[in-house]
Amino acid sequence: MGEQPIFSSRAHVFQIDPSTKKNWVPTSKHAVTVSYFYDSTRTVYRIISLDGSKAIINSTITPNMTFTKTSHKFGQWADSRANTVYGLGFSSEAHLSKFADKFAEFKEAARLAKERSQEKMELTSSPSQESATGDLQSPVTPENINGTNERVTPDTPFNTESRAEINAVPFPHRCTHTHTHTLTRLECLVDTLCSTVLCCSSSSITKHWEAELAALKGNNAKLTAALLESTANVKQWKQQLAAYQDEAERLHRRVTELECVSGQTAGVKTQKTELNQTIEELEAELKAREEELENLKQEVEKASQLQTQKDSLAQKLQETERRNVELESQLLDLEQRLENSELESHSFRKSLRSLLQLLDGKIFELSELRDSLAKLMEDDSS
Repeated sequence: MGEQPIFSSRAHVFQIDPSTKKNWVPTSKHAVTVSYFYDSTRTVYRIISLDGSKAIINSTITPNMTFTKTSHKFGQWADSRANTVYGLGFSSEAHLSKFADKFAEFKEAARLAKERSQEKMELTSSPSQESATGDLQSPVTPENINGTNERVTPDTPFNTESRAEINAVPFPHRCTHTHTHTLTRLECLVDTLCSTVLCCSSSSITKHWEAELAALKGNNAKLTAALLESTANVKQWKQQLAAYQDEAERLHRRVTELECVSGQTAGVKTQKTELNQTIEELEAELKAREEELENLKQEVEKASQLQTQKDSLAQKLQETERRNVELESQLLDLEQRLENSELESHSFRKSLRSLLQLLDGKIFELSELRDSLAKLMEDDSS
C-alpha cells in the first residue's frame, strides 16, 4: 500500500531561527495543507507539508516527541532529526485541538509499533543465543538491539526555548519604580517647637506629591509595557496582513481563472463560493486589525500625555525636596539657638542662686549687727 495520508488540516507554517533559537521564521506566505502520513511497510507516521513543490515539513513522529499548545491557535513540536522546531498557526482553536489530538494518537501508535517490533526482534534473536552447554541466554534488551536509537529526547531543549519565545513576544519585560521620603526627625520635633508648623505643612505636601508621582509611575509602567506589547503585535500583524493580502490576490486570480473556464461545473461554483467567503473573512480581519492599530495610536498619545504630567510632577517634587532641605537647616538652627538659650538660662539661674546665698549672708550679718547695736543702746541707757 505504501504511504497514505490519514489526516489533513490547513495552517501557517513556521520554523525556529537556527541562529538565535528564539525567533519564529515563516516558511509559507499563506496557509498550506499539513497532513499526517502512515507508511504501512515500515510502520512509520510522518507529518508532511508542501508549499508548491517544496517540502517545508518532513517530520517523522517518534514516542519522544511532544506537541505543545503555546496559545489558542498556535502549537509546536521539536524534531531532533531535522534539528529544528516546527510551529503551526491555525485559523481556530478547534483545528489546533484536533491536530494535537491526532498527534497524541499517532505518537501512541508509534510507541506501540516500536514496542511490538522490539518484542519481535527479541523473540527472533533468542534462539540464536544458546550457550555451549545448551542453556539459553537471557534475551537481548531493546537497548542492546537498537543501541541509543530512539532513546534521545531532543524535544525538551527545543520546547523550552520555543515556549520561552512564544511567551516573550507578547509579553515584554516589566519594571517598577518606588520613591519614598521620610521626615520622622522633623515630625518628632514638631511638639517641641511651635515654629515648625511650616515644616509639617511642607511634609504633607511632599507626601501628597509623592503619592501622585508613584501612581503616575505605575500607570506609566503599565502603558510602557502595553506599548511594547502593541509594537511587537503590530510587527507580527503587518507580516500577517502582508500574507493575507498575497493570499487574497492569489484567490482573486484563482476566481478569475475559474470564471474563465468554459462549462463551469457545480464543483467549480462551490470552490468559487468558498474562495469568496475566505476573501470576505480576510477583509473583515484586515478591518479589525486597522481598528486595533487606531486604538494603539490613541494609547500612545495618552502615554505621551502621562509622561508630560510625570515630568511636571517630578519637577515639583524636586522643588519640594529643596524646600524641605531649607526647612531642615532652619530647624537645626532653631535647635542650636534653643540649646544656647537653655545654657544661658541655666547659667542665669546659677548666678541667681549664688546672689541669693550672698544676700542671705548679708541679711544675717545685718540682723546680728542690729541686735548688737540694740544691745549697746540698752547698755547705754541703763
